[in-house]
Amino acid sequence: MAYLKTRDDTAIRWKELGEGRPVILIHGWPLSADSWDPIMMKLAENGYRAIAYDRRGFGASDHAAAGYDYDTFADDLADVMKATGATSDVALVGFSMGGGEIARYMSRHKGAGVTQAVLISSVVPYMLKTDDNPEGVPQSTFDDMADGMKTDFRAFFTGFFKDFYGDKPSEEERHWAWMTTMKASQYATLQSADAFATTDFRPDLSSITVPTLVIHGTADVTVPIDATGRQVAAKVPSASLIEYEGEPHAVFATQTERLGDDLVNFLGNA
Repeated sequence: MAYLKTRDDTAIRWKELGEGRPVILIHGWPLSADSWDPIMMKLAENGYRAIAYDRRGFGASDHAAAGYDYDTFADDLADVMKATGATSDVALVGFSMGGGEIARYMSRHKGAGVTQAVLISSVVPYMLKTDDNPEGVPQSTFDDMADGMKTDFRAFFTGFFKDFYGDKPSEEERHWAWMTTMKASQYATLQSADAFATTDFRPDLSSITVPTLVIHGTADVTVPIDATGRQVAAKVPSASLIEYEGEPHAVFATQTERLGDDLVNFLGNA
């Protein structure tokens, strides 16, 4: 396994496949870079250099004692780009909470080196239900999630992945997700959940000026499309939306072939 060090000396595990224009894939909560394996192969077969990394606290990256906020996550992304030499004509692809890294990178790092972006089942622009965000998820839902993780971390995720995947993937796929989650830091998992639940990315949207593809399942109960994907499509002039009718959150597993084709088609239009 390959590792790089971030600016605060956190070891980040990363991997790559293929040669060509760099495409950096940012995984969702609470998984790892390995969730991207089929997409990495698809990209490599089509002439791209696919790069994926484990977020701090997850997969085989360091279980850091701090840094589970989107400013730090965006800095980690910048460090990954620098260390891997992916610093120009880069496409960023973020799934679920990984979309937040993209939004914050575009504002905090002025989108340096990025020419395309893809938000898949993304938490952007704002997950929390508030008076000015009525389509969001109630705070009580996130409180219940935190309580469940603190009470019985392992049992919580057995239930969580039923909604995450819906009824389409195999039991083995859900088992892989559960086993992957058990390798994550419980502290990082809780802190990251709070970050994606409460971070307001609406101020970051104006920094997303590159061509952007938004992909979201209409039956996503984990990250509801009305509060996220449709909002980005409405508020970001450079964004286009593809809705996967009837699909749950984990479209990387339920619609792998279609997702790969949509990514390759979008990237080819750069």
